[in-house]
Amino acid sequence: MRIALQIDEIIAFLRIAEKSSFKAAAEELFVSQPALSRRIERLEAAIGAQLLERTTRRVSLTRAGEQFLPHAQAALEALELAMRSVSETTVQRGALVTVACVPTVASHLLPSVLKAFSSAHPNARVKMIDEGAAQVLDSVVSGIADFGVSFTGAQEADIEFEGIRSEQFRLAVPRGHRLATRSAVSWDDLASESFIAVAGTSGNRALIDNALAKASKRPAIFYEASHIAGAMAMVRAGLGVAAVPGLAFAGDTYPDLASIALHGPRISRTMGLIKRKGSQLHPVAAALMDMLRSALARADAG
Repeated sequence: MRIALQIDEIIAFLRIAEKSSFKAAAEELFVSQPALSRRIERLEAAIGAQLLERTTRRVSLTRAGEQFLPHAQAALEALELAMRSVSETTVQRGALVTVACVPTVASHLLPSVLKAFSSAHPNARVKMIDEGAAQVLDSVVSGIADFGVSFTGAQEADIEFEGIRSEQFRLAVPRGHRLATRSAVSWDDLASESFIAVAGTSGNRALIDNALAKASKRPAIFYEASHIAGAMAMVRAGLGVAAVPGLAFAGDTYPDLASIALHGPRISRTMGLIKRKGSQLHPVAAALMDMLRSALARADAG
């Protein structure tokens, strides 16, 4: 026979038995007396016996209630013991946090954050899913990742998107390039350049293509890479120029490349944190999210 009991019904019964009062039990549990009465009704219906006898002055246990009381207490104590045991095991093993992030975050931001995070949470384990924006979003929606760092997700009904920073796309060129000393260039200036782009499936590529859809001139794509890091490697090899998000220049990762402002049009993306709507993160996962939030806000985008 299936046991159709709810934990809140058992707790309600134990509190009423302890207080001998529906009113006192309801106040302690922060519920209304009618709501508490419904819990007891459901419990009695599931057991098939009246457990409490209510008079104008007090509440007392029926014979069935007296018989059920020690078993209810033992069941609640066993559940609490099991929860403590699992919690202690998790602490000893170290909580596992899975974070999904776009490659620019994985390469230029996450390593330094994880170094500080590991000092504060030495037992924690971290799994990083560094993929394109679409895969990051899928990882969070499906529950594979606890949360993500990306520039897409704001339009998803099941996702909470917290925008942190807006960054402009910039032109990456070798230091010896003819445009390297310019503070800004237009897309028209790139018409004669060998352009290096990320693949058509990339979220960054979609931003660029959408912005340039009506442009009269646009550079011809000679090389493609799956991720920004690959595009930057081609630029360093002197194969051409690339439009990349500002975060790609965070820190001093590419001292041999110049970062130039792009306009006509300016293209930007908003980086932020994403998680499933209504989900509650484990405290350790929440701590990593907080550290990434701060790091995103103060990142030097070159």
